[in-house]
Amino acid sequence: MNSLKSKLYEIIFEADTKSGKWFDIILIVLILLSIIIVMMESDSRILSHAGTWITLIEWGVTILFTIEYLLRIWILEKPGKYIFSFYGIIDLLAILPSFIGLFFSGTQMLIVLRSLRLLRIFRVLKLTRYVKEATILWEALASGRNKIGVFLFVVLILITILGTIMYLIESPVNNGFRSIPESIYWAVVTLTTVGYGDIAPVTTLGKFVAGVIMITGYAIIAVPTGIVTSELAKEFTRKTPTNTQICSQCFKDNHEDDALYCKHCGGSLKNE
Repeated sequence: MNSLKSKLYEIIFEADTKSGKWFDIILIVLILLSIIIVMMESDSRILSHAGTWITLIEWGVTILFTIEYLLRIWILEKPGKYIFSFYGIIDLLAILPSFIGLFFSGTQMLIVLRSLRLLRIFRVLKLTRYVKEATILWEALASGRNKIGVFLFVVLILITILGTIMYLIESPVNNGFRSIPESIYWAVVTLTTVGYGDIAPVTTLGKFVAGVIMITGYAIIAVPTGIVTSELAKEFTRKTPTNTQICSQCFKDNHEDDALYCKHCGGSLKNE
């Protein structure tokens, strides 16, 4: 890695350095600014008064993000790892809609493509790169995915049974429960304590079952919360000191502070 690439790598991919921190701060400001612009652009009243300024700011931010995206590709020894990574796709989504809208916004037959410009709201996901705690939360969710999956499967079985029971109880006297799928929809709404009120039981037995489902809903909500909390506690316990350095070969991060080589591919973490 030549000296220019090494310096840019330190600025763009590492937040432990002073220049890297400033780069991240500037990016966060630009991301928040672009999100505000997208929201303002959706209001026709604001757009009619400040449309020119909104367009100039938006394209200024888009150009800066495009330069950042191209620099990331140029700096890395294996750019494909970044391009097809989660953050690489998000970075592309942050700039692509603006260019698509530039070419197709005036075509009446393709006017639906103008909605693609709203995908610029994906820039909010770029923020997760700069929040270390987001990594811990993601790892906790990944660790508990099997438990959460089994829990959701059990809930699916439960609402199917409850919905069918309510259909048998209420369908003869209440047209709201016209079919088992509609009864299952009611069971989902009730179990999650949302309670839209568009369908409601009228029989005494139906109301009793509904009450049991409502109480059960509170208990069910606590289960995934407990699973995620437990996994988070484990992550904080076993978390070793890490830095923000990213391997230029495999684009993996979360290396230990004293690491000299990537724990994923074995590549050197030194940029010289």
